[in-house]
Amino acid sequence: MDDIPSDAPTHCPGTQSEAAGKASACQGCPNQNICATQPKGPDPAIEEIRERLLSVRHKIVVLSGKGGVGKSTFSAHLAYGLAAANEDCQVGLLDTDICGPSIPRIMGAEGEQVHQSGSGWSPVYVSDNLAIMSIGFLLSSLSDAVIWRGPRKNGIIKQFLKDVDWGDLDYLIIDTPPGTSDEHLSIVQYLSAAEIDGAIIITTPQEVSLQDVRKEVAFCRKVDLPIIGIVENMSGFICPHCTTESQIFPPTTGGAEKMCSDLSLPFLGKLPLDPRIGKACDEGKSFLEEAPDSPAAKVFQAIMAVIQKRTEEEKMKEDFVQR
Repeated sequence: MDDIPSDAPTHCPGTQSEAAGKASACQGCPNQNICATQPKGPDPAIEEIRERLLSVRHKIVVLSGKGGVGKSTFSAHLAYGLAAANEDCQVGLLDTDICGPSIPRIMGAEGEQVHQSGSGWSPVYVSDNLAIMSIGFLLSSLSDAVIWRGPRKNGIIKQFLKDVDWGDLDYLIIDTPPGTSDEHLSIVQYLSAAEIDGAIIITTPQEVSLQDVRKEVAFCRKVDLPIIGIVENMSGFICPHCTTESQIFPPTTGGAEKMCSDLSLPFLGKLPLDPRIGKACDEGKSFLEEAPDSPAAKVFQAIMAVIQKRTEEEKMKEDFVQR
């Protein structure tokens, strides 16, 4: 698997080649400088990460083609939901959005500190069975800006995967920034030997969002990242008082469900918009606990159940093949 972007030149030599960033095909590629300067050959950290994550049963990446579609909110509530459903289920949530780390606020953990021990960085626990890690815990102020180029962002992602002592986890949810750039390539490369379950892609119904999701799907297919399914977020607005549903973002081209049908992808469901979701995130609380009877919470629980079933079925297949 070459960790190259979907818009790489036709004759791209690949990042592990000695000609990476130097071949004639590399001229004009936006990744030319990164490919030319990074070390060649397999990164030794890949094996270290594999060993570190041997105690993690399921590894799920949450992606979105466009920002503002609710990806971090979904990641946080997937972690909330999995941990709340079974107190014996150990869940970790890793925030790899280096420039916009919102997970600490959503999880009610702003101002917490990360501690280091002989076994690595200790994640921040928001409950007995739910731990999180984010660069937000390493900043001196909530208003600090992370002004880093790609290599430094990739370096901290490598550290998060290699040095965080998660212990035994049933699920590790990895929240990513929007797009298909450095951070995503790094995550896929570093997890290439760690038996990642796959990606959940978040979109909204309108075509402007679906366009970017198609690029995200192309990225996943190019780097051999399995797609667990697509979630259509903000799919209608449900009034919390009368439960009447209105279309805020009309699905002018059929929405995510039609796109999944066209691309032969699993469709996980439509999550309606509820203003209490934003309120819960701002207050660092779980919407699933704050409004468990809301239509949005019920749909989310159904989507979570499908994710659990599919990842467990795939894991059982892998375990059978390995025997």
